[in-house]
Parts: sequence; C-alpha cells; structure tokens
Amino acid sequence: METDYRRFRHFDLVMALFVTVLIVSNIASSAKIIDLSVSIFGIPLAFDGGTILFPIAYIFGDILTEVYGFRAARRVIWTGFACLVLASGVLFLLRFLPGEASWEVYAGNEAFDAILGGMSSGGIVLASLLAYWVGEFANSAILSRIKVLMGGKMLWVRTIGSTLVGELLDSLVFVGIACFTGVFEWELFRTLVITNYLFKCSVEFIMTPGTYTVVALLKRAEGVDIFDRGVSLNPFVR
Repeated sequence: METDYRRFRHFDLVMALFVTVLIVSNIASSAKIIDLSVSIFGIPLAFDGGTILFPIAYIFGDILTEVYGFRAARRVIWTGFACLVLASGVLFLLRFLPGEASWEVYAGNEAFDAILGGMSSGGIVLASLLAYWVGEFANSAILSRIKVLMGGKMLWVRTIGSTLVGELLDSLVFVGIACFTGVFEWELFRTLVITNYLFKCSVEFIMTPGTYTVVALLKRAEGVDIFDRGVSLNPFVR
C-alpha cells in the first residue's frame, strides 16, 4: 500500500534537512582533513571535515524510520542518493569548463581540484555513495526491526544499536574505497576509520536526548507511530 506523504506536515522538512546535511558533509569531507593533535593509544585523531556534520544525517535517519517507518526512510535515502549524484555531477562538469581569467589568477583549477576535486573524482564519489547507501539502509533496517521486536520500548536501544552497525559499515566502506582509489593514503586508513567511527557514535550518544525530544514532537504533531510489521526491508522494493 502506497503511503500518501502529503498528509504529513513535517515530512518534507525532515527530508530537506537530511539531504542538505548529506551533501554539505560530503563536500566538507573532500575539502579538509582536520588534526586536533590528540591521540588515543598512539593513534592520532585526524578526520575529514565531513565527520563533524555527517553523524547528524544518521540522526535524521533514525527519526525518519522511528516516526514515519522504513518505507518513508527508504524513499528519503534514495532521494539523498540521487541528490548526491547530482551534486557530484555538477562539480565534475565544472572541472572541465574553462575558468575566467581573473579567477584563474587568484584561485584556478589547481585550487578547485585540491578543495572540491575530491567530491567530483571517481574515488571520493564512489566511496561516498556506497558508504552512504550501505550505512543508511543498515541503520534504518536494524532500527525498524528492533522497534517491532521491542514493541516500541526503549528508543535509545535501537537508535544507538543501529548507529553502531551503520556507522561501522559506513566508515569501513568510505575510508576503504577512498584509500583504494588513492584519495587518502593507506597509512591513514586505521586512523580515519577509528576516528570517524568513534566521533560519529559519540555524536549519536550525545544527541540521544535531542532525538527523543524530536521524535516525541513529530509523533504528536503527525499523529503517527508506525511499526513496520510485514514490511520488506529490501532497499529496492517500494
């Protein structure tokens, strides 16, 4: 049965915020690697810029699945996927268009490639798309099933549990493909995976009270609390 999302007052807003966070975080991942000069067990905590914002996309994913159900989350995940492809395609096109003379003086294609080129190169795009796809669908599917199994009790168990799995897959796929395609050096693999994973999961823990609040407000405003009983978790099924 097809869901009429037009009857929900805030679904479009949540989807728009989700997609915005997704695209901005991917651009930030390409733009800068941050080093706070802090180490854990000898591993320096350096991380790409998108790590700061990307965990919020998972929080939005939790909210979407918890309030609107897996079908809605699946729709939004695919929408985000398409928008990310579009953003990458535009930046890819810009790499090959001739630059204006004064822009070439103070910036130029070298600066563009250094900062935004990663977002439009095969490696970072492939890494971002596959990591996002695998991580988000795993996160939503696990949250959906735990909600049914636990009868909707203890929201924190499913938001944190699903994030632990989804973020691990995301970090491994993203950094692994980025290193394999030459975007990052293999020497950074362990550092980036561990740092990304710890940071993203920490954000989920810290934001759990806020997630509770937003979920409660949305359920009350929309008048829904969907349980995905009998719903296929196949990402390719509507």
